[in-house]
Amino acid sequence: MRLDSLPFDSATRLQRNPGQVSASVAEVDEAGWLDIARTARSEGSRLIAMWGSETPQGVLSANAAYECEDGILWARLAMARSPHGESGFPDLAAIFPYAARMQRAIFDLAGLQARGAEDTRPWLNHGNWPRDYFPLQGQATGVERFESSEADYPFVQVAGDGVHEIAVGPIHAGIIEPGHFRFSVVGEKVLRLEERLGYLHRGVERLFQRTPASGGHRVAGRIAGDSTVAFSWAYCMALEQACAVAVPNRALHLRALLLERERVANHLGDLGALGNDAGFAFGLAQFSRLKEDWIRLNAHAFGHRYLMDRIVPGGVPVDLRPETAKALVMQCEQMERDVHAMRKIYEDQSGLQDRFAGTGRLTADVAAHFGVRGLAARASGHTFDVRASLRPAPYDDVAVQPATDPRGDVAARVAVRFDEIDASLRLIRALLANLPAGPFAVELKPATAPSRGTGWVEGWRGDVLVALEVGAGDEVSRCHCHDLSWQAWPALEHAIIGNIVADFPLINKSFNLNYAGHDL
Repeated sequence: MRLDSLPFDSATRLQRNPGQVSASVAEVDEAGWLDIARTARSEGSRLIAMWGSETPQGVLSANAAYECEDGILWARLAMARSPHGESGFPDLAAIFPYAARMQRAIFDLAGLQARGAEDTRPWLNHGNWPRDYFPLQGQATGVERFESSEADYPFVQVAGDGVHEIAVGPIHAGIIEPGHFRFSVVGEKVLRLEERLGYLHRGVERLFQRTPASGGHRVAGRIAGDSTVAFSWAYCMALEQACAVAVPNRALHLRALLLERERVANHLGDLGALGNDAGFAFGLAQFSRLKEDWIRLNAHAFGHRYLMDRIVPGGVPVDLRPETAKALVMQCEQMERDVHAMRKIYEDQSGLQDRFAGTGRLTADVAAHFGVRGLAARASGHTFDVRASLRPAPYDDVAVQPATDPRGDVAARVAVRFDEIDASLRLIRALLANLPAGPFAVELKPATAPSRGTGWVEGWRGDVLVALEVGAGDEVSRCHCHDLSWQAWPALEHAIIGNIVADFPLINKSFNLNYAGHDL
């Protein structure tokens, strides 16, 4: 499906400047809402995200973003308000199964019901606010207080001889984020896993509306600490599109540099944790050392170990000094040698390979069925990568070759991490070698009329989407952020089937999905 071949007369092409991804907004009726979904499905396009919104004038809408060959299609279905406070839209889960949880979240937050949906259980509302209270509708203030009344969740039951359930979470030992995992097992073999998430819902979407648009990057950068660069860049990209601002080429190169450094840092941490989960503590020690060296140079070069607030509307807040650029290049060369040495150790360690090989296999078909992208999909043979497939600047100057592996198991997800580190180190050196002269930021003036923008960035875990609506002046009307984990969590439930319970921590870590950003 391509934006330039859409049959909708009402589609509006959003302005595209260098560094932005093409996007169109289509105002549709219910028939068009379903036609887009069916066309996307038949042509192999993907539903990226769904969300509900309400205009300042009280008009409710269901929204869906689709991945096209040449950009993003944003479909918007306006609807009348029901006299009972609930309005509906046609169910998309029958077309895209992974839409189910997004639709359940839309109802919990905005009161918009997916008509005909099979699964209407609450997702974000755990019983701690009334079922007729919708925090993103206009009559809600966002600061209401209710007595805690945590409700029982109706997990799907599995019956049969010898079948029993193991409940894990939501509270875990140590600092792991909360999530409830309900295993149905026979002996040690997992027959089914069902997740219950949403414990980290923090009202981020309402918080955006209380934040000036020029400061929204700070909120976006705190959705997920391990993806602060990806989310803040996607937000700034959307705001710059809405305000018709072109970012300097030097700033785009520096943003890409930050994103690749974030990618490397996370892969280093994950490779150590995966070694540790398989009983290889030496791997954890070595990769922890390498990650610490990496993020210390982040602090020296950019002012923050985890690169928080290093991307701002209009560019970046600090320029890169020539002597610092040299230090970054030298670190890439040393890191490449160290990571190659560790990869040989991992591949030669029989205990690791016994645990990795064949464990938690996600087939290419299952990945496609759930719309999975990012690292998990590329480890199952897929190749999509926003940087390579859409090539927004500066990735039109520095080519990205996506790292892929057809095996789909933990071993493949480990191998892809190693390959992506290599690719990012090469990209960092290329970006530094071709760093253009010129300003590293421009002034961003608020929009003079209501407008929209989208941001789409290939974060280390997968693609990050921001859909932004701004009013006249420095005002956010609606901001929806989407993490690839929405699609990957249901796929993880399938990857564990047939494995033993003891392998779940290893499989879960090999995906390393987002809890907080997933549930906003």
